[in-house]
Amino acid sequence: MDVARLSASPVGQLVPILGPDPATREIVEGLAFLPAPLPMEIELSTSTWNTVSAATAALARLDGAARLIPTPRLLRRPALRREAQSTSALEGTYAPFEEVLAADAGNREHMHANLREVLNFEDMAELAFTWPEDRPLTVGMLGELQRTLVRGTTGQLGDAGGMRDRIVVIGPQGCSLTEARFVPPPPGDQLRAGVEDLLDWANHPPELPAVVQAGLTHYQFESLHPFSDGNGRLGRLLVIVQLMRGALIREPLLVVSPWFEQRRAMYQDALLDMSCTGDWDAWIAFFAEGVAASARESQDKVERLVALQDTLRRRVQDAGKRGKAEQVAADLVGMPFITMPDVAAAYGLSQQGAINVVRALERIGILERARFSTATGAQLYLARDVYDVISE
Repeated sequence: MDVARLSASPVGQLVPILGPDPATREIVEGLAFLPAPLPMEIELSTSTWNTVSAATAALARLDGAARLIPTPRLLRRPALRREAQSTSALEGTYAPFEEVLAADAGNREHMHANLREVLNFEDMAELAFTWPEDRPLTVGMLGELQRTLVRGTTGQLGDAGGMRDRIVVIGPQGCSLTEARFVPPPPGDQLRAGVEDLLDWANHPPELPAVVQAGLTHYQFESLHPFSDGNGRLGRLLVIVQLMRGALIREPLLVVSPWFEQRRAMYQDALLDMSCTGDWDAWIAFFAEGVAASARESQDKVERLVALQDTLRRRVQDAGKRGKAEQVAADLVGMPFITMPDVAAAYGLSQQGAINVVRALERIGILERARFSTATGAQLYLARDVYDVISE
């Protein structure tokens, strides 16, 4: 850890730390960074304000695009799974996107560990989205999210769902305290007070654009690192939660992690530089650029999926099919991988009725047999045109 730079930080202080080293488990002494409470006002350059304005406008356009589809919730699943796959990859947990998108979240017994861990993110996100947006965030709520995220994984430690009771370090996997790039505050009163201050700030934010509020909150959460595992993934989910609470988007169709994943080193450097220099302008400029680019890409996908939905519906009609075949084809924009049992259950069809629908869509060229089956051995069918849009 760059003690010299962090000791001069205007937005935090170094505090002593004593406890088991995360790598060696030996009792060690060292220093950790404790961020100061978030400010109620900040000064940003004209260039950064312009970037914030561009991000706000891009989010508004994404929200408008979501309203073009009669059931915007239909697009929630592919958006969340893309976010889940990418945000997990940022933390070193990788699962191929086609497997993530095809997975049956209700049947995880036969899944490999990485896939189960990625799908836990979707569970966590759906839980967060069920909470009323006027309900204040609490330490207990964050703990409930973290517990959901690490359930059944190697991150499910003894303190899961609560403030961490151990030292954590940020750096190469398995690094020791002395090798760490950054050491968040030690467990105890200072950490809890920091998280409570953050939540009070987030629940009663100053009059700043929602994008700026989200950027400040994200930095502070990652600097505090309040849990033993899952802080990066939970912190990036909170970006989407805050933008929804700020009424910039109504449906969680924003996918932010791919942009940051593609710039992993820049992202990590920007967070560390913020702690060292206190340069809110540089951090907010970087963060807002990522939100703007992510919103534009998400909007483009939504619009393309809406157009593709009309195309698929027309192809079914032109083939002389109606009814359930048309409905299933339209819904493929939200579930490009399906099985015959899925179709029977979702549309109230008999086994033969589901077979007839899937076979009809296969003959039309809308569905094709996927190259792998479900964990239980059911044949998967893929809407290739839909998958190509979602996976870009």
